[in-house]
Amino acid sequence: MTTPYQALADPTRRLILDLLRERPRMVGDLVELVGISQPGVSKQLRVLREAGLVRVRQDAQRRWYELNAEPLAEVHTWLETYKRAWEDRLDRLDSYLQDLTSRESGETDHD
Repeated sequence: MTTPYQALADPTRRLILDLLRERPRMVGDLVELVGISQPGVSKQLRVLREAGLVRVRQDAQRRWYELNAEPLAEVHTWLETYKRAWEDRLDRLDSYLQDLTSRESGETDHD
C-alpha cells in the first residue's frame, strides 16, 4: 500500500492534487492540464487512490476524481514540528542579525 508521504514525493502527483483541490475532475481534464498521456495520468491517480488521497465517483459513463484531504492531516501534523523548528532558527538568526547591525552602527557612530 502506498502511503501519503510516498504519493506526495512525486511532483506530478502533487500537481494533480492541486488541481483536484480546486474541483473534481475527469481524467481527460487532468491529461490536458498536467500535460502527460492518459495512461500516465491514470497511473498517478492509481497511486493517489492507494494512498487514500483521491476518491472516484462514478456518474453514468464518467468517472470523477476528487481530493480526499483527510490523510493530509497526518502529514500536516508531522510537518508542523519541522515548521516550528525552522521558525525558531529563523527567529534566532533575525535576532543575531539585528544585534550585529546594532553593534556595527554603534561602532560607526564613534568613528
